[in-house]
Amino acid sequence: MSPAERIREHLAFLYGPERAAEVYARLDALLAAFRARCPRPAADGRLTERDVVLITYGDQVQEPGRPPLRTLAEVLEKYVAGTVSTVHLLPFFPYSSDDGFSVTDYTAVSPALGDWEDIARLGRRFRLMLDAVINHISAQSAWFQGFLRGEPEYRDFFITVEDGDDADLSKVVRPRALPLLTRFGDRLVWTTFSADQVDLNYANPEVLLRVIEVLLYYVERGAGIIRLDAIAYLWKRPGTTCIHLEETHRVVKLFRAVLDAVAPQVLLITETNVPHAENVSYFGDGTDEAQMVYQFPLPPLVLYSILSGDGSHLSAWAAGLRTPSASTTFFNFLASHDGIGLRPVEGILSPAEVQMLVERTLAHGGYVSYKDNPGGPPTVYELNISYFDALSDPQGGEPVEVQVRRFLLSQAIMLSLAGVPGIYIHSLFGSRSWREGVEVLGHNRAINRQKFRRAALEQALSAPSTLRYRVFHAYRRLIRARVSRRAFHPQGAQEVVDGGPGLFALWRTSPQGDERVLCLHNLTGERQVFRGRAEGAVLRDIITGRAYPVGPGGDLTVTLAPYQAVWLVGDGD
Repeated sequence: MSPAERIREHLAFLYGPERAAEVYARLDALLAAFRARCPRPAADGRLTERDVVLITYGDQVQEPGRPPLRTLAEVLEKYVAGTVSTVHLLPFFPYSSDDGFSVTDYTAVSPALGDWEDIARLGRRFRLMLDAVINHISAQSAWFQGFLRGEPEYRDFFITVEDGDDADLSKVVRPRALPLLTRFGDRLVWTTFSADQVDLNYANPEVLLRVIEVLLYYVERGAGIIRLDAIAYLWKRPGTTCIHLEETHRVVKLFRAVLDAVAPQVLLITETNVPHAENVSYFGDGTDEAQMVYQFPLPPLVLYSILSGDGSHLSAWAAGLRTPSASTTFFNFLASHDGIGLRPVEGILSPAEVQMLVERTLAHGGYVSYKDNPGGPPTVYELNISYFDALSDPQGGEPVEVQVRRFLLSQAIMLSLAGVPGIYIHSLFGSRSWREGVEVLGHNRAINRQKFRRAALEQALSAPSTLRYRVFHAYRRLIRARVSRRAFHPQGAQEVVDGGPGLFALWRTSPQGDERVLCLHNLTGERQVFRGRAEGAVLRDIITGRAYPVGPGGDLTVTLAPYQAVWLVGDGD
């Protein structure tokens, strides 16, 4: 089925055949105008083992008198160009709250950060991943203010509920412990995430067309990957959970069909902080929905495995991972601008094991956030703490060298897995929790969102005694080892090996089958011994260069120090 046929089909499902015909005609005109402005580039957007994504805010690195986006570009060019392929710029638009995720204008760059030329500069050295925050828009936006004034253009852009008609909303799944509805004057308006983040009404095709215009504008501005933020909640139907509705999936499929028609090099990634089976549903059939989904179970699973010294859950989960086609893959990450979500490990970790993570987070100086449940008490939603501190108590008196090894071990696990790695800039630079930020900004997620002063950051990155130096330079070596091997291709085979509960071990094999890497990770603070089988006379660790002899008959024995990662290839490779 051609992209045009798919577009027609999805529109008919969403709006009925008659209305869909009129919407299609208008959308077709939009796409024709886009084609005229933006001829299709030669790049195909395919992902390889060299793809590594750095996640950062546009104002993450600051210096007096200069636009932060310009400073960020200079710092990234200096330290990670050639190591990182892609930069995920968290929302850099004008906004009114939620650190950028309550957007007032989808098509502008916040003047406090810079301008579109600063974005273009980043795009000349890195592939750009941009956010589409399109479940909701700021209550301060022109769209919502026009709605409040009764302007016809915005009349049905938002979802209203009559007083007394909210009984049908009891099943709605809530991501936060805040009211679902917010009163603006005499109207109750749907606000899934906060009173300042007003949900858009996609039952009105005018909203859909405006949002598609926004997505195409991002493509024109250099987006190579578009992240669909909080997409699971997009379509609302009273009487349902209002999460993962078929209409939501159809809208994502429609976006995919639109991009396939005019910009097939642009990839979609869906951000859905939910249990694994629900998360992977956004792959669709492997050809018609998102090319990437966030691997949300990974952060809490890796955290649990290292804190407990038992990788049984991680190994069992990883052994069952599959994607539906060669054009889909996972976006593997451990830390982000948000917390460590716990819903994704429902059915993987027991309540007692989850509680251990909660208690350890609190003991390490972190916080815990909760969500509302239909008809029940709030439950833990996420852990708010830097990933470094989640693994090591900052007040525990443990040698820094041990803490660094434990942290880098966690990152090596993430880098070894099939998929594309996403690295939060605070992980790359070894940041600890910013507890003062929670007090100043008044929300738990601030703990992992401190901004850098350029001079202080660069001084720390040049001083071997600092934590930032120790983490960054070792982390960069890990990345360079990974991107140098075809076996780490996102579509390379992944086979988990039983090395005992204290080890997480897997073979990675290139798509062509011509290269293999044996990845061994000691999850414990004690020495661990791996015994297995291998071909050849000698294997070499691509992280350290150390050689490991293979015994008669292919017997391999590898002794791993506490929290050590070893990635072994044939000595001739």
